[in-house]
Amino acid sequence: MYDYDLLVVGSANADLVIGVERRPAAGETVLGSDLAVHPGGKGANQAVAAARLGARTALLARVGDDAYGRLLLDSQRAAGVDTVGVLVGGAPTGVALITVDPSGDNSIVVSPGANGRLTPQDVRTAASLFQASRVVSAQLEIPLETVEETVRSLAPGSRFVLNPSPPRPLPTSLLAACDPLIVNEHEAKVLLGDTTVGDDPAHWARLLLARGPRSVVVTLGAEGALVASAQGVTHVPAVPVDAVDTTGAGDAFTAALAWRLGQGDELADAAAFAARVGAVAVTRAGAQDSYPTAAEVAAPGSGTEGPGGEAAAAEQGGAR
Repeated sequence: MYDYDLLVVGSANADLVIGVERRPAAGETVLGSDLAVHPGGKGANQAVAAARLGARTALLARVGDDAYGRLLLDSQRAAGVDTVGVLVGGAPTGVALITVDPSGDNSIVVSPGANGRLTPQDVRTAASLFQASRVVSAQLEIPLETVEETVRSLAPGSRFVLNPSPPRPLPTSLLAACDPLIVNEHEAKVLLGDTTVGDDPAHWARLLLARGPRSVVVTLGAEGALVASAQGVTHVPAVPVDAVDTTGAGDAFTAALAWRLGQGDELADAAAFAARVGAVAVTRAGAQDSYPTAAEVAAPGSGTEGPGGEAAAAEQGGAR
């Protein structure tokens, strides 16, 4: 019996968000909206998204002993996340500087802060959390060696989900643990490390699968998503939505997919549900503030209540 449906090992940042008419070119200054501060970070986002859906969720992360750290802890607890694994101190809380244009697209620069101090020893110390978790999810806003230790700490029978963002080449041992590896177009091409791989996403999925993951999900924005496993490649079509802000929508997708896999869904079904969650998230401003409950995802009028196999048109085109 698992105490947690999902353990998220990852980053926690304060998101400093400014709306802009357009993102500046090199050397250019543009005026933006008033500054808004939101709880964020890929790990913290995933934990809140899963908890809002009803998953029993824990977070292993590190924040600073400062106002931003307290903001992040308050947000996790308000969503119902178990914060026993959130460590405090060692460096200031991580910060993400985010600009959002009128179409909802964003650009992000991250200062890791305390996230860079989440160590393999922190993972080993949290062994009881791993033993109690059905699914473990990670990203790459924390040190790669810490993610590798996460894989070594998995309980027998648990499942590991990785979104390699920001992307970098990954060791074979880490890729082999992924079930699935979740990437967008940019992340897929960085991992493949070859600019001649072509423009066929199904080909990317097969190439990535050949690198060792047990399954792969390639998110394609308005084109939906592809899921790939030993059984083949399946397309999950998109449902158009009017995007307000894509910040954090990819994290909502990953969290929802990880939770549904832990509940026994097949990969394509889990991806379809996750995309509906992302579709709701992009119609609302902010990251964690935009995440829906399961009832909101299913509600008539949400734009996502159709048959399975739907994906949000804007939810994971590289957005956090």
